[in-house]
Amino acid sequence: MEPPPALHPVKLYVYDLSKGMARRLSPLMLGKQLDGIWHTSIIVHKDEFFYGSGGISSCAPGGTLLGPPDSVVDLGNTEVTEEIFLEYLSSLGESMFRGESYNLFEHNCNTFSNEVAQFLTGKKIPSYITDLPSEVLATPFGQALRPLLDSIQIQPPGGNTFSRHNGQS
Repeated sequence: MEPPPALHPVKLYVYDLSKGMARRLSPLMLGKQLDGIWHTSIIVHKDEFFYGSGGISSCAPGGTLLGPPDSVVDLGNTEVTEEIFLEYLSSLGESMFRGESYNLFEHNCNTFSNEVAQFLTGKKIPSYITDLPSEVLATPFGQALRPLLDSIQIQPPGGNTFSRHNGQS
């Protein structure tokens, strides 16, 4: 009889890029309360994986200049091995999640975290994170700022760009 497959914990790190400013200023600027401007990453196999304008990157958990996350969501466990996961990330980095595909509203770090979470656990990340762009764009101020915001490229400093050849660079 084969031993049961190993289970690996999967966590979502959630960072507020506004450092609390969204909570204070959003009622005035947008006419609605936003609790944060969310950046997310997936923690699995002892590393943190995220997506930005530089493509898919990785670092030790909490190892970007963003520091420790504002919150951690337990997404459950996965049976996906590190080898299979790194192969999967490599294929994502060559297709859907190339750096030039990044878009602040439609194809961002949260899109990546949601995709990877579903691959690993079958679960989506919380909707308060994935719904944020449409909430902002549903306001007159969000619509007015869209041309400027569309030009913004976010790449949290402190990670290593993911590389197919050696897993991580």
